[in-house]
Amino acid sequence: MNEDTLNMEIRKYLKQVGVTSQREIEHAVFKAVDSKALQGNEAVAIKMTLEIQAIGLNHCIEGTIELE
Repeated sequence: MNEDTLNMEIRKYLKQVGVTSQREIEHAVFKAVDSKALQGNEAVAIKMTLEIQAIGLNHCIEGTIELE
């Protein structure tokens, strides 16, 4: 195993996850505000799960996104 390759591959994947996740969250929040499901001034709970079945990794990260 090449640690440098592993590091670069992880970084590349996480960059893709970050950009895609931000876009999806923004789209869903704007849609929810437009449909009045959200007012746009609250905080929403968020949970992201990282799973790698091949190595038995399942890690959950929870947080809050303030909309105003």
